[in-house]
Amino acid sequence: MTAAAVMIVAATVVATTSSSPDPTALEPQTTLGAQVGARGAALPAWYGAAPYLTDPDNPPDLTAIMAATGQKTFTLPFVLAATSGGCTPTWNGDRPIVDGAVRRLVDTVRGAGGDVVVSFGGFGGAKLGQSCPTPQATADAYQQVVDAYQVRAVDFDLEAPGYESSSALANEVGAAQLLRQRNPGLYVSITTAGTTAGTGGFGQQILNLAKSMGFVPDNFTIMAFDNGFTGDRAQIAALETFHGILMTTFDWDSATAYAHEGVLGMNGRTDAGEVFTQADFRSVLTYALRNRLGRFTFWAVDRDRPCDPLQPGPGCSDVPQSPWEFTGFTARFGNQDAAAVLPGAQPARPPAPARPPATTRTTPPRPNPGGSARAGCSALPWNATNPYVGGTVVAYNGHAWTAKWWNQGEVPGANPDNVWVDNGPCAGSGRPVATCTAAAWDPNGTYVRGDTVTHAGRTWTAKWWTRGDEPGANQQGAWADDGPCTAR
Repeated sequence: MTAAAVMIVAATVVATTSSSPDPTALEPQTTLGAQVGARGAALPAWYGAAPYLTDPDNPPDLTAIMAATGQKTFTLPFVLAATSGGCTPTWNGDRPIVDGAVRRLVDTVRGAGGDVVVSFGGFGGAKLGQSCPTPQATADAYQQVVDAYQVRAVDFDLEAPGYESSSALANEVGAAQLLRQRNPGLYVSITTAGTTAGTGGFGQQILNLAKSMGFVPDNFTIMAFDNGFTGDRAQIAALETFHGILMTTFDWDSATAYAHEGVLGMNGRTDAGEVFTQADFRSVLTYALRNRLGRFTFWAVDRDRPCDPLQPGPGCSDVPQSPWEFTGFTARFGNQDAAAVLPGAQPARPPAPARPPATTRTTPPRPNPGGSARAGCSALPWNATNPYVGGTVVAYNGHAWTAKWWNQGEVPGANPDNVWVDNGPCAGSGRPVATCTAAAWDPNGTYVRGDTVTHAGRTWTAKWWTRGDEPGANQQGAWADDGPCTAR
């Protein structure tokens, strides 16, 4: 992530405000508390689900994104030392921290019931840990940002240049610890480069520093892109390896390590030419929810829209998509605990639903006597790999089903989100019997999205990473039922 392209400037706010007050003036502090109320959004799951907001030239309408996806939080990068030198915090090295444009952006998000995370560091630029002489001085500089915007969550993005310097790293990690001590309840994450081996030597140095200081942030996050990653399998493998590193470094059990682990992805085509699709995000999200990871986010919400025409760039993803599909995945991660915390909140319906956290099974939808496909299964059979838009009718297991909204891989009658309306029984199953050609399901095996197995006379396709989930009997719906099959 480059610092040069990430400052949120006045153009970001023009789209959502009509007035033009002094850009150096701060609004009264009392407006923040009034807008956020009891800070119902201030929960770890939401702060761990905040996609980055980066593009100053083509900013999205944040209130529209929040309304469409249920997203509550966004990460604002990056706080750096001034390019002129000294231990002074700035936005991007050249913009004062006390900035009316940023304040109005923060107020916009909070006014819509959300909140922001402020990220320190990033790739490139002078880090405060390099410019400040001690951890205390570094923490003092960051405290100015916390106070200016009443920040409840911060991220330390420790990348080059800076992590090559042991003293700079000590200043940054020490400042993170001091900020937590000075601001009880402050959410603190530490992000560093990921590799296919989990993390590299600098990442391990950060972990060792935190351990030596007796400091445990809310999570350690690895960036699973721009470093040789090839899709969700490589990302999940790296996360599993990093999980082991956390267990070994801190002497944690498996659950504790997962709870302090996070992943930062990049949607669409990356700077290095990697491509991460909605299916990749869905698979990694499922892994994160199943293992109760502490953070799932991506770079960046500005890119979460189709290109026109398909061209790589900071303002689009360079993959086929509908607007804000990738933000739907972070909304799902944040919404895992939202109903219990946000007054009157209900889990949002993202554009492309993924599997929610493991809970009790949702009651299947009731038959709709007025369904249009009741008389016969004339609709095409449901297919786990096909995307469906609202109003599409399919046939599955002797019933006709109508999609409520966009979905893919959600089994009619067995998905936890109830994205299908049961139109009632129809003549014929809509699913021809095939020969069982896939290998038998192994209860001790590990499967990723797209793997097929046979079990109980049926063929099943894995919808995401799964292990130990029996096809047809698991609450999470990890397997798409491809229909009955006969033995060869």
